[in-house]
Amino acid sequence: MNRRYVTADVFTDKKFKGNPVAVVLDAEGLSKDQMQSIAVEFGYSETTFVLPPRDPANTAWVRIFTPSREIPFAGHPNIGTAFVLAARAASNQAPLPDQLVFEEAAGLVPVTQLKENGKLVGAELITPEPLSVLSQVPQGRVAECLSLNSTDILINAHPPQVASVGLPFVVVELASRDVLRRCTPNPIAYKGLLPIDGATSIYAYTRDAGGDTTDAGCDLQARMFTPRMTEDPATGSATAAMAALVAQVRGQSNLVLRVGQGVDMGRPSVLIASVEADNGKTRIRIGGKCVSVMEGSFWLAASDPNLRGSAVAC
Repeated sequence: MNRRYVTADVFTDKKFKGNPVAVVLDAEGLSKDQMQSIAVEFGYSETTFVLPPRDPANTAWVRIFTPSREIPFAGHPNIGTAFVLAARAASNQAPLPDQLVFEEAAGLVPVTQLKENGKLVGAELITPEPLSVLSQVPQGRVAECLSLNSTDILINAHPPQVASVGLPFVVVELASRDVLRRCTPNPIAYKGLLPIDGATSIYAYTRDAGGDTTDAGCDLQARMFTPRMTEDPATGSATAAMAALVAQVRGQSNLVLRVGQGVDMGRPSVLIASVEADNGKTRIRIGGKCVSVMEGSFWLAASDPNLRGSAVAC
């Protein structure tokens, strides 16, 4: 079966910046092992597979794979997938509703199209879960994981903490922009500490967002390192968890943060995270701009030959 795919760079409006995602549009009939192999072949931090929704009231069932595993939720793959589906539908004169709803292992993920002067420029999602604050992590062990000193880790606002809004991360605040630049993942320390409460990656941020022109206009700068010792250019799920954690420790019911990431690896990204209390419920959002980059197709037979077609007309 010929299977179409599109790639997009997420949390940027410039090609070859931000965080790339591959969106496989014709995923029906693919087995989990086939999806995992395709994700390895693309080599991006995540690849998504678009399937028909199990509930016709929703837009699509979306499965998300890193090169090593399937994950229940992630930020930039959802933003990129919504952007790709909405852009292709609009080009076919069959525009999708402004809000899409994706079925995922973590739950339903509403994603709203972002437009400027009527033109699609990106997307914003609401996280499928409220903030979960899990284990605290010793300051020294996190420092070792990032090849830093214990004094580089700030604990006055919160200790290094596992936090999740659908996918857990170790969230740590660093003392300065210079400390953030010096982060280097230590594989031995990583293996000794992680996973913990399901978290396998460390998300580090600093309030010292100034210092060079690439940081202009951001409230925070961040970096995220995976257990594969790779760096992620923009991590929506971790940024959303961090924003919710910061709002909680500050006692703020409403918070908006403009977060820069990927600068130190040459793929600058800007993520807008917001936390909003409404009628006793807290909504956590993450959004940003996107740009289409490549599209093509590959041939791969279905594991179930009776399944054919695509989830969304695009």
